[in-house]
This record gives sequence, C-alpha cells and structure tokens, in this order.
Amino acid sequence: MTSFFYFCIINLQYLSIMKIFAIGMNYPEHNKALHGALSKPEEPVIFTKADSALLKDHKPFFIPDHLGNIEYEAELVVRICRLGKTISERFAHRYYDAVTVGIDFTARDLQTKLKAAGRPWELCKGFDGAAALGEWVPVDKFRDIQAIRFHLDINGQTVQEGCSSDMLYKVDEIIAYTSRYFTLKTGDILYTGCPSGCGPVHIDDHLEGYLEDRKVLEFNCK
Repeated sequence: MTSFFYFCIINLQYLSIMKIFAIGMNYPEHNKALHGALSKPEEPVIFTKADSALLKDHKPFFIPDHLGNIEYEAELVVRICRLGKTISERFAHRYYDAVTVGIDFTARDLQTKLKAAGRPWELCKGFDGAAALGEWVPVDKFRDIQAIRFHLDINGQTVQEGCSSDMLYKVDEIIAYTSRYFTLKTGDILYTGCPSGCGPVHIDDHLEGYLEDRKVLEFNCK
C-alpha cells in the first residue's frame, strides 16, 4: 500500500510538469521598435522557458538585480488542452481551450549581449519568475481568438496594449508549426508574442493585465 502511495505521488508530480513556449517577433510594431523593421520572420521564432519561470496566483515578481534592466512584455497566452503532434493548421483550434494575459519578462541588456554573440535567449527569457501568468478564461467566451484586445497597467496607468488581430503568425499557425518539433501536451502554455510598448519594471510597481475589460492578472514587483 505504501509503495502504491509513493507511485501515485511521483506520477502526479510528473503530470504537473508543463512546457512553456513563447513566440518572438510576432507583432510588426514591436519588431520595428526593437529591430528597426516591420518585416515578418520567414518562420515563427520559438523559444522556451524553464518551468521555474512560471509566476502565478498573484505571487510577487522579485526583480533579479544581477541581470540588469528587466522589461515587461504583455502577451496573450494560450493553454493547450490535448495531446498533439504534427497538428494540421485547420485542426489546431481543437488543441487549446483557454486564454489569459501573461508577461514575458526579459533581461534586455543580457538579451542584447546574447544576440550580438549569436547565442540562445534562454538566459534572458527563462530565469525564475520570467513567465507571469494570469487567470484562464475559456476561449468560447470570445467571438474570435484573433480579435482579442488586451492591455497592461502599471500603477494604474496603461503602458502596453494590443490586439491578437495584429499577430504576424496567428494562433493556429503557431500551434501547427510548434507541433512539428515538440509533442504538445495537456497543460502546456504558449506565449504568443507582444505588441509595442515594452518598458522597465521597478521595485513596488503594481501590475494588472486585462483581456478586454476583464482583469486576469495582478501582482507586485519586489
């Protein structure tokens, strides 16, 4: 009986592990601000974050002082709801069931250094707490996943806003492309890219994220 108990605990821990995918350069104005061009990448720019990057349930974000300038990137986030591999784009809508607002925190100075050296982005994108996540809202609450407006407020002022209609690669395209390289599993999450308006966060900042008029994300920086 004891062996069975520990077997269940181990398997529950295993099942709780999810993958965090993120898309870079998926909004034209953001590309222009950071890269000086509005052009669409030839393929979706995908990177991953460690599971320890996940920040949810209103827990505070502790700004890592050894990483230099930390910037917010508010994004629409999609939750995967079933197992899938090499998913056809026309069936991709069956593989997610909820959306929210998340923040892809970025160590901008480190990112600039890594890009100049031609190195991967994980260190500047996947550190602890770098994937803030709001409360999930079922997809069927919205008319069209590609027509969802979202925004981020800091200390009561709107600092970033966007609409999923402006994505260069749409959600179904991203799902299909990502599943060519990774098996998608229930509970995996996908950050779909950020619009223009990124900026730094500071100690004592109060962040609030909205899907349309619904607040789904709220926490403090420390």
